[in-house]
Amino acid sequence: MLSLLVVLATEWRRKGKHRAETPVSSFAVSIDGFGAGPDQDLENPIGQGGIALMEWFFNTRTWRHMRSRDGGETGVDDKIAADGLAGIGAWILGRNMFGPIRGPWRDDRWKGW
Repeated sequence: MLSLLVVLATEWRRKGKHRAETPVSSFAVSIDGFGAGPDQDLENPIGQGGIALMEWFFNTRTWRHMRSRDGGETGVDDKIAADGLAGIGAWILGRNMFGPIRGPWRDDRWKGW
């Protein structure tokens, strides 16, 4: 599956256009417009079936290189992955990005995955 927002963000960057002050990059979206699965919990940090959105990415050379592994597929998916990640030095994520916690902090026991 292609990551629509990665393609769009890459195209806008390539053309020197800026849509927002905070760029969105490296974000997978299903063909029907979802960026996560339903029912997020500790066992399913991006929802039931949410990891399927990123399956196209896991075999790319870009992903394997990020994980200090050799090999990986090249081609269209790898080009999209590499272009989408170019120039990114860090990600800033809120606590809800990969955590099932909503509302005010009740305690500080949960430290993430």
